[in-house]
Amino acid sequence: MRSVSSQNAILTGSIPRQLILFFLPIWFGTLFQQLYNTADTLIVGNFVGTQALAAVGATSAFVQLLVGVFVGLCSGAGVVVAQSYGAGNVEAVDRQVHTALAMAVLGGAALTVLGLLSSRWVMVLMDTPAEIVGQATVYLQIYFLGMIPQFIYNMGTNILRAVGDSKRPLYFLIIASVVNIVLDVLFVAGFHWGVAGAAIATVISQVASAVLTLRCLAGSNGMPWHLDAFSLSIDWAVLRDICRIGLPSAAQSALYSISNIMIQASINGFGTTAVAAWGVYSKIDFLFWMTVSSLGISITTFAGQNFGARQYDRVRRGTRVCLGMTAAITVVISALLYPLAGVAFRLFSQDAAVVAQGVELMHFLVPTYLTYICIEILAGALRGCGDVRVPTLITVFGVCGLRILWLLTVVPRTNTILAVEASYPITWTLSSVLFVLYYLRGGWMPRCIAAQEAAQQTGAAR
Repeated sequence: MRSVSSQNAILTGSIPRQLILFFLPIWFGTLFQQLYNTADTLIVGNFVGTQALAAVGATSAFVQLLVGVFVGLCSGAGVVVAQSYGAGNVEAVDRQVHTALAMAVLGGAALTVLGLLSSRWVMVLMDTPAEIVGQATVYLQIYFLGMIPQFIYNMGTNILRAVGDSKRPLYFLIIASVVNIVLDVLFVAGFHWGVAGAAIATVISQVASAVLTLRCLAGSNGMPWHLDAFSLSIDWAVLRDICRIGLPSAAQSALYSISNIMIQASINGFGTTAVAAWGVYSKIDFLFWMTVSSLGISITTFAGQNFGARQYDRVRRGTRVCLGMTAAITVVISALLYPLAGVAFRLFSQDAAVVAQGVELMHFLVPTYLTYICIEILAGALRGCGDVRVPTLITVFGVCGLRILWLLTVVPRTNTILAVEASYPITWTLSSVLFVLYYLRGGWMPRCIAAQEAAQQTGAAR
C-alpha cells in the first residue's frame, strides 16, 4: 500500500476542471448503466408488444425501492473512504474497503431472498393491471437473482470514485452494457423468451460488471488497500461510520421510492397505455436524472476529500461552481428534450396512444427540472462533509411527505395523470428553498468540523 499522494488533483487542481473531469466518466458510466433497462425496454417494446413493455415498466419503482436502500449505504461507504483518503489515513481506507465489500455480499444475498418472495405480492398491491402481473413477476424474480453482483459493482465503484478513479467504472459498464444489448437481441428477438429473456440478459451483464470490478480492486497496485477475500469481514467501528452517513441516505432513498411506488400505483389505475407511456418516459427522463445525479456524486467526492484535508473554503467554492454547472446543463437538457419528445417515444413504441400520452407527460415535466437541482447538489456537498441528518429530514418531509399527501388528497379529486405528475415540481420547489436556507445559514460546517475532530481523536485512541 502507498500513502495518499500530496498531489491529489481534487485537493489542489482547478475546481471547474476537476469537477468536469470527475463528472464525465460518472455520467457516461451512468448512461451505460441505464442501458441495462433501456435496452430491455426498447427490445421488449418493439419485439414483444405493449403489454410486455408495460410489465417491464411496472417493475421499476419496486426495484428502485429495494436497490436504492443499499445504494444509500454505498454512498456512506464512499464518503468515509473519501474523507480517510483525503486525510491520508491509508490504514483506515483498507479497513473500510473490506467492510464495504462484505456488506455488499450480505446485502445482496438478503435482497435476493426478499425480492423472490415478495415480487408477485407487491405487483398486486401496486394495482398493476391484471393482464401484466404475471410477466412483471417473472421479470422481477429473475432480476433479483443478480443482486449480489449488482451490489458488488455498486459498492466497488463507490470505493474507486471515492479515491478519484471514475474512469475504470466507466469501462466496466461499457463492457457490461454491450453484453446486455447483445444478449437482449439474442434472447428476446432471436429466441423469443419475452420478458424473461430481457431479465436474464440483465443478470448476466451484472455478473460481468461485478467480476471486472473485483478484478480491478484486487489488482489495484498503488491504491491504499490490499484486497484479500479471506479478510472480508465486518469491522464494527467502520460499519458504524458507514451507517451514520449511509443510513439516512438509505432512508431517504427508500422514502423517495415509496412515494414513487405510490405514483406508479396511481398511474396503474389509468390502464395499460398509461403504464407503458410512464415506463417509457422514465427511460427518456433519465437523461436529466443521470446528469444531475452524476454531478451530485462528483460534489460529494470533491467535498469529502477536501473536507478530510481540512480545506473548508474549497468545499464551499466547489459547491458554488457545481451548482452553476448543473443549472447550465439542465437548461440545455430541457431545451433538447421538449421538442424531441415525439421522436424519443417512437423509438420505444409504435403505439400511437402510448406516444401521445408520453409526449403530454414529457411536455409537462421537462420545463420544471430546474426546481430540483439545489436538492441534489447541496445534499451531495453536505453529505460529503458528513452532514446527513438535516438534509435527510428536508427530503423526507419536503419531498416524500408532501408528495404522498398530494397523492392521497389532491389526485383522487382530479383523477388525471397530470395531477399525479404535478407532485414532482411542487415538492422539488419547496425542498430546494429549504436546502438553500439551511446551506446559507452555515451552522452545519462548524458541526461537521467538530464531528471530524472527535472522530480523529477516537481513532487515535484505538
